[in-house]
Amino acid sequence: MNVVYHTPVMLHQSVDALCVKPNGVYVDATFGGGGHAREILNRLKNGRLIAFDRDADAGANRMEDKRFFLIQNNFRFMRGLLRNEGITDVDGVLADLGVSSHQFDTGERGFSFRFEAPLDMRMDRGGALTAAQVVNSYPETQLCAALRNYGEVEHAARAAKLLAEARARKAITTIGDLKEALAPCVPKVMEHKYLAKVFQALRIEVNGEMKALEQLLAQALKVLKPGGRLVVITYHSLEDRLVKNFMRAGNTEGKIEKDMFGKAITPLAVITKKAIVPEENEIQKNTRARSAKLRVAEKK
Repeated sequence: MNVVYHTPVMLHQSVDALCVKPNGVYVDATFGGGGHAREILNRLKNGRLIAFDRDADAGANRMEDKRFFLIQNNFRFMRGLLRNEGITDVDGVLADLGVSSHQFDTGERGFSFRFEAPLDMRMDRGGALTAAQVVNSYPETQLCAALRNYGEVEHAARAAKLLAEARARKAITTIGDLKEALAPCVPKVMEHKYLAKVFQALRIEVNGEMKALEQLLAQALKVLKPGGRLVVITYHSLEDRLVKNFMRAGNTEGKIEKDMFGKAITPLAVITKKAIVPEENEIQKNTRARSAKLRVAEKK
């Protein structure tokens, strides 16, 4: 039985961008509810689709199709796990980096401040680090850095100080505890936006999302065949900057290297000079699509 997991964002734009070959081999790095995967399968004939997802709940959405195989592991290990399946190169890689609706709407997962639940936020519930551990054990300076770098939280230093003071009195173990500790620095008119930034920062830290994205991009470049497509949907500026830099320069710093003759070394041809964004009617149907950006590149 399928879990109501996620409404695929920019479904046709993203799969169109893959330029699916009927006999090609493709990777869906973020399987989730399987929306993008099903559309890819619709366009395959005798090809193969390998999907990844580290959330065990996503397994309920796997398709019974001999062309499809789900690997329940982090996409950061993509290249090695593909080799285990006898696959050394592929025709396309698609990644939708958004947190699934299922994860946001399952209160006990701790991804949303709409619920009272334990501070968890692990995408892989077998992972060791939780948001509660980050909030209670990180030195104040490290906590401040996570809030500032991963959530662009206003007055991050003050927020980290409030959390350090609160945890000295008692452990911060629930979403309610976190909100109570942060209350003095949460603006009343922008409470939702402020908390969203805090939760984004903690989630990224717990799941090592930025490092995992860097590893995904580097491995995608290695496994793609010449002419293969890399299609990525991002949801915040940190992700988008990494993807944009990588597609332009072949590294996440965006630094274009040159060969001995002074010619730029750019392993990817950028297809989307400007990011594709959802149409207004899609945003109206699915508000979580509003911050999405789609970028596409082709391996030279």
